[in-house]
Amino acid sequence: MSKKSFLPTAIDEHIGQRVQLRRVMMGMSQKDLAKICGVTFQQIQKYESAGNRISASRLFELSAALETPVSFFFSGLPGHIEREPRNGHLSKLHVSDQKETDPLAKNESLQLINLYWKLPNDAQRETIMKILKALNGQE
Repeated sequence: MSKKSFLPTAIDEHIGQRVQLRRVMMGMSQKDLAKICGVTFQQIQKYESAGNRISASRLFELSAALETPVSFFFSGLPGHIEREPRNGHLSKLHVSDQKETDPLAKNESLQLINLYWKLPNDAQRETIMKILKALNGQE
């Protein structure tokens, strides 16, 4: 049996980025996540960089460890996926380019929302909102 080489797709990269985003949002190190999942921290590094593809069962474990639904890892992917035929077989999946102007497609938007809701009270959230409006000329 020949071993096929692994070429990460845009989907693998997206899922890896979402794993990393959620881990960081929770203040968890790669070592902490690895311990919960029973793998090495190097394996978590490979998942996050799309060096290794994440199996369905491992993605389920990651979702439990990161206290988020599996759908979180797919959030932000466009609905349209193009297939590239190679010798009559589907060899690779490509994700169509997302609109770069869509703020919800950016991981930093999720980080901003998470940090905003971690503020301890409404007064601080109101202050942040006023600052953002002032910076955008919407006073």
